[in-house]
Amino acid sequence: MRGPHNIWRLVKTLATLERTGAIGVVLEAMHAPPRLRLVARVLGWPFKWLGLQGDLALPPATRALTALGPAYIKFGQILSTRPDVVGDELAEQLKYLQDKLPPFPNAVAKRMIEAELGLPLEQMFSEFSEPVAAASIAQVHRARLADTGVEVAVKVLRPNIERAFRTDIDAFYFAARAIEFLSPASRRLRPMDVITHFEGVVLGELDLRLESAAAGEFAANTESDAGFTVPKPVWHLSARQVMTMGWAEGLSMSDNAAIDAAGHDRVVLGTRVLQLFLSHALRDGYFHADMHQGNLKVAANGDIIAYDFGIMGRLDEYTRRVYAEILFGFIRRDYRRVAEVHFEAGYVPADRDIDEFARALRVVGEPIFGMDASRISMARLLAYLFEVTERFGMETRTELILLQRTMVVVEGVARSLDPHINIWQVARPIVEDYIKQNVGPKALLRDLGRTARVLARFGPKLPRLVEAQLIRQAEVEKPVAIRRDVHPLIWVAVGAGLTGLGVWAGTLL
Repeated sequence: MRGPHNIWRLVKTLATLERTGAIGVVLEAMHAPPRLRLVARVLGWPFKWLGLQGDLALPPATRALTALGPAYIKFGQILSTRPDVVGDELAEQLKYLQDKLPPFPNAVAKRMIEAELGLPLEQMFSEFSEPVAAASIAQVHRARLADTGVEVAVKVLRPNIERAFRTDIDAFYFAARAIEFLSPASRRLRPMDVITHFEGVVLGELDLRLESAAAGEFAANTESDAGFTVPKPVWHLSARQVMTMGWAEGLSMSDNAAIDAAGHDRVVLGTRVLQLFLSHALRDGYFHADMHQGNLKVAANGDIIAYDFGIMGRLDEYTRRVYAEILFGFIRRDYRRVAEVHFEAGYVPADRDIDEFARALRVVGEPIFGMDASRISMARLLAYLFEVTERFGMETRTELILLQRTMVVVEGVARSLDPHINIWQVARPIVEDYIKQNVGPKALLRDLGRTARVLARFGPKLPRLVEAQLIRQAEVEKPVAIRRDVHPLIWVAVGAGLTGLGVWAGTLL
């Protein structure tokens, strides 16, 4: 229920951050302005006694986020992949949130599985372990199928997790409304739409049947990708609160020491994880949108194994082309073209100065070229990029939120493997290949063929549709009466011609 009662939740959030000492740690790590730090401390201090204590054995930020609940843990997982934004020490502490949270009892998990699947556990699994990983939404057990002996991973949702998420999301809605009311300038960022998008993503993650479907589709899309593996779901042992899939054996992507000891090349792995993400987003329009280290492993043969498909992203073909052209413009340092694409796509209001926007984009892109990646402050770049969007009146594009958020996470994963990685150099071959295939004469011919085929399917209906439109127009403008005995014949001919054109295009393409 979204109402003023959520003030309590937000006060408790600030109080918890203050009580655990997290508020100072996070603001310091992110180099927040002194004024913001002062305001946060002044607002939080009077309510400090209301805050949650959390696990005293954990560092301040991790302690606060785990105490506050699953939605806050999700936020911490994102920060854990960005040592360039929050610093190495805080990022390392937050990695705890990826898969090392306290599990719920094994007996509870077994009861939930039996209730969901309607069979005794022994009939389904000959072996069933204690939890091997626990995250914000679910925990995972290692098991063996009773009928085949195949090793599998069994994922079980945390009890009452949906209610916990809804509580947090309600508070986020209230905060978004308050921000829009108190700061009209913030409305261009569409905070309410952002929370709505987040709610849809999270609630979809709470139905493991959808995750099973996502795993199956993603596995099919990436089957031929070298150096990449996706475990497949076991459908007859999956339901809303339980998902069974093939076991993924490998080293955690967050354990650099183990990866080095096993003889894997982290530079190669960093390049591969970034290029794979771009390939899935651009080529397939369907990508893993939660690619932090806790959801990635390195197999003995060096393959990257991805799992946990609760959050997946989709991009339509037009958005993919826009995104590719923006990336390609940055890669070629053609900031004028990057600016033009933003205007063409409607991302920047048409009344703004395109040359000024191109100059502002140059400030974002140039520091990345010719400089060691370890010397680039992504925190400062992100802060400047935010200033640019505000200055030019750019609204938040909810269809790109998941893509942008995942790009930030994946870049963080790549940098954790190779601190000197240059994202533009790594991205170049993937983006160039996509541009060659999808922007230019070849793509134009393919688009024309698709358009003709679509029109051809509607060929038989075109006479009636066009005549009805002409009659409506005639009634408005009162022109000479339309001859109903002639127009249908004309449009039947047009429909037939389009049908033939569609067939011809289909044979060519």
